[in-house]
Amino acid sequence: MSSPLLFALQLLAVSPSPQGPLPATYDGRANQLTIATPRIEAEVAIDGQLDEAPWSRAARLTGFSQYAPVDGLPAEDSTVVLVWYSPTAIHFGVRAYERHGVVNSNLSERDRILADDYVQFLVGTFGDGRQATVFGVNPLGIQLDGTLIEGAARGRTSAFGTEQARDQADLSPDFTFQSKGRVTPWGYEVEVRIPFKSLRYQSGREQRWGLNVVRRVQHSGAEDSWAPAKRAAASFLAQVGTLTGLTDLRRGLVLDLNPVVTTRSTGSAATNGRWGYDTDRPSVGGNVRWGVTNNLTLNATANPDFSQVESDEGQYAFDPRQALFFAERRPFFLEGNELFATPGNLVYTRRVLKPVAAAKLTGKAAGTSLAVLSAIDDPTASLWYDPARRTGGHNPLFTIARVQRDLGAQSRLGVTLTDREDGSLHNRVGSVDGKLVMGKIYTGAFQLAGSTTRRLGATGMESLDGPLWSASLARSGRAVGFTYSVRGVSPEFRTQSGFINRGNVAQASARHRFTRNGERGALLQAVSFDPVVDFLWSYDRFVRRGDALEKKFHLNTNATFRGGWTAGAALLLETFGYDASLYRGVRVARAPGDTVPFTGVPRLFNRDWLVSFGTPEFKTFSADGFFLYGQDENFYEWSSGMITWVTLNANWRPTEQLRAALSYNQQVIDRKSDGSNVAESRIPRLKVEYQLTRAISVRAIGEYATLQQDALRDDSRTNGPLLEQGQSGWRAIPAYRSRQFRGDALFAWQPTPGTVFFAGYGSTYFGEGSGDPLTGPPLARARDLRRAGDAVFVKLSYLFRL
Repeated sequence: MSSPLLFALQLLAVSPSPQGPLPATYDGRANQLTIATPRIEAEVAIDGQLDEAPWSRAARLTGFSQYAPVDGLPAEDSTVVLVWYSPTAIHFGVRAYERHGVVNSNLSERDRILADDYVQFLVGTFGDGRQATVFGVNPLGIQLDGTLIEGAARGRTSAFGTEQARDQADLSPDFTFQSKGRVTPWGYEVEVRIPFKSLRYQSGREQRWGLNVVRRVQHSGAEDSWAPAKRAAASFLAQVGTLTGLTDLRRGLVLDLNPVVTTRSTGSAATNGRWGYDTDRPSVGGNVRWGVTNNLTLNATANPDFSQVESDEGQYAFDPRQALFFAERRPFFLEGNELFATPGNLVYTRRVLKPVAAAKLTGKAAGTSLAVLSAIDDPTASLWYDPARRTGGHNPLFTIARVQRDLGAQSRLGVTLTDREDGSLHNRVGSVDGKLVMGKIYTGAFQLAGSTTRRLGATGMESLDGPLWSASLARSGRAVGFTYSVRGVSPEFRTQSGFINRGNVAQASARHRFTRNGERGALLQAVSFDPVVDFLWSYDRFVRRGDALEKKFHLNTNATFRGGWTAGAALLLETFGYDASLYRGVRVARAPGDTVPFTGVPRLFNRDWLVSFGTPEFKTFSADGFFLYGQDENFYEWSSGMITWVTLNANWRPTEQLRAALSYNQQVIDRKSDGSNVAESRIPRLKVEYQLTRAISVRAIGEYATLQQDALRDDSRTNGPLLEQGQSGWRAIPAYRSRQFRGDALFAWQPTPGTVFFAGYGSTYFGEGSGDPLTGPPLARARDLRRAGDAVFVKLSYLFRL
């Protein structure tokens, strides 16, 4: 922490000489948001020191405003951003002054800087206020990058509350740019160079790009914005400044070649009890990226490697009726994926399981964006494929297209078409969607889609045709906000190129938010009350105006305190109607040899209490978690239960290079009738990483999961055992206990996106009988775990940028 005198001296030290011309200064708080960007025919060394001549001629951006936790206030910490461009790149320099606390800075992997202080540049190269490429850096210059679509991930809304937040970027895509930073006695200094090869932009001799700069200050939990953005707005991204005067940009030939070689060896126990390995032949593939024009890009891949070094994060299936969504991580699909974004998740590229080859064309011109994808999948993904014989499959062919037209300042209209052909089988979906922004804070949206499917039914070929529809109206006010929405998914609607978490339902909800902001320096910075009413019907009941299957009334409160502390509490009042589709294969034993279909009580009533907390991102530590307890549905037996759900996360960073993340999740369901336990799961997970250099890291992950379940019974009616179909007839669903440990280790070298070397090992251990928990013996001790399988893999790729 520097003294006021030292701070003043630093301000003088970095100011231009009074003998030279003063660079133009653009004060965000004075709404000086149109930047005449200096063009300088020079190159500088990216070393984190803004001491070369071009920086003294750069435009200066000052006058940052606080956006979170309270908007409209002058930023407590001073920030100066310098910007200029050369014929081949745009350059940013940052001097972030810090007088109030320590600077959080760690040597970490790409995109892992959200626990640090950082600065983000939101560059909207199409000047439409709807999309931007995001480049972020921490005080050491470690990079974060991604894409941001207007209105995407605005806030976070769930059963546990609503947090009003700005649009968040998708960090999956990676772009090539250079950055370096250093911590100083007065704060930190960062230097960034973004080559025009890494950007797509509109045609034309002179460019006008949108720009905003966002700074995160971890010691206070504040987020500052150069453009004075307001929370009372339908879009954060539309509240930006403008870079003008960008002429004669020399992007040059944009042609990236990215060959990839992988090999894998899988271990398992042989019939003689000895451990053996089956090693695959090295697989060679590659990707090509060609910038056809400044705003149109063609990507192609052949025999791609889609091994996922960063595996899917664990998710907990609390409601068995909801499918789990896993984000796309495969590099080929991430290029331009923001242009495929559609309401209702009608484009979900993970449906392409093992593509043999694929190509896509993406771009935007004259207010119209275009995205087309075609992929040939492996025969093992065919519905005709016989896994026992390894024969019979076709090569499924995917064709996905989306066109979107800008209307006015922030409104738009989009059309999406998807097609999956699998021999004589097919699934085709067409959709039109739109958004209308009114009065700057009101947003109306709609979607109307239909599908036609030809599939193999129980008696032969059959055809299904059905609609999907949705509509919503939202208000993004500073003190009062709401979202009213209604949606429906017909039981005949199918998508084999998209993701529907639950079909055959109709849903209507009303979510309100009432927020009160505190004064600067007050203990309570912001508090919100968020009542939610949510009704869900089976689709046919909705059409016939029948009773809702689920009725939920949630009362949520969230608070943000000085320094970045957060807390929340909620009361969840719910009622669930019996869903017979979950128990089609379950019967109840009344007497030896006498069984009847299981039918649960018509309705269950729930009352749950929730508390949550979050600490600031301290220099070496942060944590968050929630605790839920109350009367809730016991899906195992369709009866009332008592639930305890605990989730805790802790992050420890003892040095700039070492970090550890510990998470713990526990779910306990007891019968309300007698207090006996129905099911319990405990999953602790530890991840330890050490960053040897900026490009080299090692990582180890260990996850230990235990699950126990009691013998199931008709708890709400007869108390008779619940039965399921076995090989020799109906059998009681027995009690079981299982344990599993999964360990992974990885060495990674990633100097730039596309150039990587990975060497990894993973192993899974099961407890005795946990391979078949319904018939195996119960497991009582962790030391009884036995190795069930392991694997070693190596991946090498190199990016040739021509």
